[in-house]
Amino acid sequence: MKKILFISNITNRITNFSLPSILASQSIDYEFHLAANLSNFKDNPSNYGIVTHHIDLVRNPFSIKNIKAYRQMIDLIKKEEFDAIHCNTPIGGVLGRLCGRKLKVPKVIYTAHGFHFYEGAPLVKSSLFKSVEFLLSKYTDAIITMNEEDRGAALNFQKNENLNVYYVPGVGVDTSPHILEENEKRTLRESLGFKSDDIVLISMGDLITRKNYEASIKALSEVSAKNVHLLVCGKGPKLESLNKLVNELDLQNRVHFLGFRKDVRDLLSIADIFLFTTYQEGLPRSMMEAMAAGLPCIVSDVRGNRDLIEHGKGGYLYHPTDFRGFSKGIDILSKDENLRRDMKEQNLKIIKEYDVENVKRVMKDIYIKEL
Repeated sequence: MKKILFISNITNRITNFSLPSILASQSIDYEFHLAANLSNFKDNPSNYGIVTHHIDLVRNPFSIKNIKAYRQMIDLIKKEEFDAIHCNTPIGGVLGRLCGRKLKVPKVIYTAHGFHFYEGAPLVKSSLFKSVEFLLSKYTDAIITMNEEDRGAALNFQKNENLNVYYVPGVGVDTSPHILEENEKRTLRESLGFKSDDIVLISMGDLITRKNYEASIKALSEVSAKNVHLLVCGKGPKLESLNKLVNELDLQNRVHFLGFRKDVRDLLSIADIFLFTTYQEGLPRSMMEAMAAGLPCIVSDVRGNRDLIEHGKGGYLYHPTDFRGFSKGIDILSKDENLRRDMKEQNLKIIKEYDVENVKRVMKDIYIKEL
């Protein structure tokens, strides 16, 4: 039986990140091996019919600890004699392709969940990462991209290489309706302190610099209507500074940090608008989940976001630093229930392409062609 090695970075459980590849490999009789940092892995591999391998990967691309991870992967590939490698994440993508070249693995695939060079990135950083990706493309048989900007970049690599470039609509989300009864919605809203006429914005993601929650908070401070609130789902190192900004702008009663939540689909059901002012994305899962919940989206005009939303249709796009633009969008949508309803219908239609079942079909087609 042939074997494929799927390389991730830090994996706690099996999700849509790897599941389409698991099913695709099994459909063509490949044994699926997952290599990642599994220090906090909570799933049972036998439930998925896969083999797992712990590698001491760390997210920091400049950490010398990844030298150890490289050696571990070399030993693993030598032992298992894989027929293919499918690399994911920046570190997995670099180390996996270097290992594949060194050991002459027959087929190497790389999924770019978001190249680290992109429109608006700092020039020096962008040039460095672009050079690395161009070099590694020489050791890659296929690159899978998830947005149009990355697809265009990969096609430029293709001009000089024997390289296939594919597009996949993200890692997939569940677009089936999530039904929350009206009394359940009312109870949940009341538990969060909201009244029936309050407008609820929701943001999701780690509290880190890249997510740019400062712009969301500043935007809310420009909204005159005091019944507009912001829910922030996520945790991270920026919590203290964000709380300080909330206090400075006197928004303590309108910005609500909820931390990590397991009931995100319920929270999306009680929200009115999705707000997402991030600086950088590949194809944002949180935004796709919001669209699947029927929320209009006020988001930054960056790669990935603009693949999902057309300005004025499913929501509004603004430069990440244009907090007054975001505020304008909030004002418009918070006052117009009919417009929110129209944008809801638009997003429910668009998001069907990104359903996980469609992603599984696309990934299977790629595996059949490449493997």
